[in-house]
Amino acid sequence: MSTLVGYASLACVAAGLLAGLIALATTRDGRLALRVALDLWLAAGLLRLALPPSLDQLLSAAAIIAVRQLVGLGLSPGQGTPSTGD
Repeated sequence: MSTLVGYASLACVAAGLLAGLIALATTRDGRLALRVALDLWLAAGLLRLALPPSLDQLLSAAAIIAVRQLVGLGLSPGQGTPSTGD
């Protein structure tokens, strides 16, 4: 069972790379491509939590979630750019 979960997690990582590259190639939007890749990498981290728990797996999933949230906040369009009002 753990081998199957490991391969599924690896497949999510590879799918994240591929989907991110496809999103970047088709939309030319790096923010969208990064979000797509991070979503699949988050799935990989959550799959690893199905294995017998260890602190490394928990910290890995928490780090991916934190990065995903920070990227989502930092790269959202229109956020943090003041308007000129002209």
